[in-house]
Amino acid sequence: QVQLVESGGGLVQAGGSLRLSCAASGRTYTMGWFRQAPGREREFVAAIAWNGGSTDYADSVKGRFTISRDNSKNTGYLQMNILKPEDTAVYYCAAARTFISYANRFSSRGYDYWGQGTQVTVSS
Repeated sequence: QVQLVESGGGLVQAGGSLRLSCAASGRTYTMGWFRQAPGREREFVAAIAWNGGSTDYADSVKGRFTISRDNSKNTGYLQMNILKPEDTAVYYCAAARTFISYANRFSSRGYDYWGQGTQVTVSS
């Protein structure tokens, strides 16, 4: 079992930046970020392959967010720039314990471990 601990959330003005971190207690393969706003379903934000060789982003964040990982530290990151009020949500880090298909990286059902969530609030 792998524990995921998130940090870096907070309150920021529109146009600002935040960097989220996800520290894992052990090895992980695909890592992803999802978010859930009040009254909305959880949605895919970004994902990264086990070796960092490929990344994917939701259209709504492409060009503004960057996902990365440092396997020597068992830590994943989500750099969020040019934040918009529409980005306000609870952000969750997720990880797979083994290899998963490319298609499954976009679905919450493809992941085995989840962080506790961190609140990101973007003011106008």
